[in-house]
Amino acid sequence: MKHGVLALVFFAFAPAALAQDHPTLSALPNSIYVGADGKYESAPDTAVLQFNVATQEETSQGAYQHAAKDVEAVRQVLRANGIEPKAANIGFFSVQPMYDLKSPKQKVIGYRVTADVTLKLKDFSKIGPITEQLAEANVSERLTLNYTLENIDEAKNKAVEDAYRRARNSAETLARASGRTLGELSYASVDTFENVRPVPLHMARAMSAAAAAPAPTEEFTPQDVTVTAHVNAMFNLK
Repeated sequence: MKHGVLALVFFAFAPAALAQDHPTLSALPNSIYVGADGKYESAPDTAVLQFNVATQEETSQGAYQHAAKDVEAVRQVLRANGIEPKAANIGFFSVQPMYDLKSPKQKVIGYRVTADVTLKLKDFSKIGPITEQLAEANVSERLTLNYTLENIDEAKNKAVEDAYRRARNSAETLARASGRTLGELSYASVDTFENVRPVPLHMARAMSAAAAAPAPTEEFTPQDVTVTAHVNAMFNLK
């Protein structure tokens, strides 16, 4: 039996990949072209904490020194939880003048220093203590928590398998309805991406007054990470 040519086209693993165009296929005789979605849900293996350090003072030097003090407090929180400060990443840092917008001359009335910090944790039990201690230290205005799956390959493969199974079932149904038999796969393209749902934990200054209360995430189970795939497949007909 003569085997058909199998062509697999994998697009980049990211939500932006959905915007990419698939190769244009010409209609082939005695073939079926179908598409289907599939998914796989897995427990997350990584928690991602993102928070900012923001200060404002009358002078740029004062704002910078205040920010340096707050960042040192962040380092102390990390060390207190057995985490080296270098494990956290700074993705954004800025020093901006603040203007009096009511003044025609837009007089500078102060300077604001902002730094965004990202921390990845494998030990979920540290989330509560870290967020609580950051609130006590009064160094951050906001904190966002999301769970992700860094070991994504197996979940991605299972999502693709689910999408392909659905696509083949649709093709087999259509072939039977037309009185034909489904043949071998001749072409397939795949898109996969991960659905991440950030959970905002607004760290108002008043949170430090309730530091003795249980952490917002305590006793809850992290939400599963859903990996989805879309498969387009062409099969020969017998």
